[in-house]
Amino acid sequence: MTEDLTTTISTELSNFVHEFDLKQVPNEVQQYALHLILDATGIAYASSQYDFSKTGLEALRLFEEPGQHIVLGTGEKMSYRDAALANGLLIHGLDFDDTHVAGVVHMTSAVWPCVLAVAEKQNSTGAEMLAAYIAGMEVGARLGMVAKGAFHQVGHHPTGLVGAFACSLVAAKLMKLSVDEMTMAQGIALSMASGNFEFLEDGAWTKRYHPGWAAVSGIMAATFAKAGYIGPSLPYEGRFGLYKSHLIGLEPGCDYSLATAGLNTKWEVMSVGIKPYPSCHFTHAAIDATLILTNEHQLTVDQVKSIKALVPEEVVKTVCEPLATKQSPSCAYDAQFSVPYLVAVALVRHDFTLADLEEKPLADPIVAALAKKVNYEVDPNSGFPTYYSGEVHITLNDGRVLKHREHKNRGCFDRPLSADDIAKKFFLNCQLTISEEKASKIQASILNLASLSNVTELTKQL
Repeated sequence: MTEDLTTTISTELSNFVHEFDLKQVPNEVQQYALHLILDATGIAYASSQYDFSKTGLEALRLFEEPGQHIVLGTGEKMSYRDAALANGLLIHGLDFDDTHVAGVVHMTSAVWPCVLAVAEKQNSTGAEMLAAYIAGMEVGARLGMVAKGAFHQVGHHPTGLVGAFACSLVAAKLMKLSVDEMTMAQGIALSMASGNFEFLEDGAWTKRYHPGWAAVSGIMAATFAKAGYIGPSLPYEGRFGLYKSHLIGLEPGCDYSLATAGLNTKWEVMSVGIKPYPSCHFTHAAIDATLILTNEHQLTVDQVKSIKALVPEEVVKTVCEPLATKQSPSCAYDAQFSVPYLVAVALVRHDFTLADLEEKPLADPIVAALAKKVNYEVDPNSGFPTYYSGEVHITLNDGRVLKHREHKNRGCFDRPLSADDIAKKFFLNCQLTISEEKASKIQASILNLASLSNVTELTKQL
């Protein structure tokens, strides 16, 4: 039997993106999208001061390919694809960027660098940029949702995987490709999409560039499609498509209908959560629960006998195991994926910020000793993947057990950060590299993106 190629996932997504009209997007969706872009841009400015970003940018300089494309937070310009890779690394590098909860993907860190690079290349308007960004976010979220969190279980990073497909359509949209070319671009992206979780074993830096690589892959796929290159017609549902090839044994649990459900009616952008803490989103509810108990009972370390964190079963491999490693993280990146460490920091310091990832705080013996007292159990009442739930039980030396549950993680779709909170985070991140006056100009340009007649009106501020 011949497959009907007029109703495949890739053709439906191609039609959605090709016909995407910003005028049909509700104002609240557009405004929230702009705040997501603002948040990501501020993180890039903060990231530019860290060793991983400096080393990554130095690696790109070794290609000796000068260019005219903006690299956020550096004042530097690079070639077309290198700038997209650099900006993805900068936005995702601190694990402080947004998350689409049900898709378990950090789409802005892939989509926004792709938009910036291609828009500069194509001399796009601000409205075209915002349309491409929202369309890419809608696609990436849905492709992540299909897997229902299964990519993490087998060591794949879904942001790198589905981000490549989303970015192929983002780039194609800004390049003004046809529906057929957009479909080919997705097929071509299948051989480029990648992202591996082995970094969890030793705090390696590789995860940081996954979104940037997705942006580059999307640009490459769209460019090959524009030239007439032929890609597979069934990159998602095919015999060796994304889900069957990457989720062997788990693929039967996928829901392919989610890839196209609610296009133009349900806006998944509104389900993207902005992080209040610079750590894996799976840890946030446990951090907040610890802070609430600590402040409410004025707890001190010497009162604590042990701590138990209840977390969703699906996140255990990422933030709780192996337990001995999580209780003694060897570097900042290890710490950002450790429930025991982050719970200990929250109780000792009554907060968790980027400053807590510096070398001296990481070596704090008080935090280290407390982290070894933190264990975990699977949460029987988890809201995953709708919510990244967390519950903390603190057993005191006097026998009391204090408990608090955060079923809905702060920043999720029905418990969002306010516009003021997002702006505060943006300015705090920017202050590491630029003046408040300069940050204010960037904020104004981003929040007025749709009215800009040319991409240069934004990039001259960036």
